[in-house]
Amino acid sequence: MTQTQPNNPSHGVTLEKMLTTLVEFYGWKELGQRIEIRCFQQDQSIKSSLTFLRRTPWARDKVESLYGKCLRDMAKQAKLQAAAKQEASPPPADTPSAD
Repeated sequence: MTQTQPNNPSHGVTLEKMLTTLVEFYGWKELGQRIEIRCFQQDQSIKSSLTFLRRTPWARDKVESLYGKCLRDMAKQAKLQAAAKQEASPPPADTPSAD
């Protein structure tokens, strides 16, 4: 029996995808500051981080939690950019009808 999890942003997302998204959004430096584990601070790589996270439940929980926050931040950022784009575009000019 399969259950849907509409309120779980990490459901169906691989750990590798979560980590890649976090690195793209925050970068290794900020990621290492937000989650203080050595694989994010020294000799950073997706492969070594995945190995550590798969063996360390508390660290994986922190990554999953930060991934949820990252998705919310990305959604806010997209809304702000859309609003700014809408405000920046000039209103449509009235075109005189050709008689």
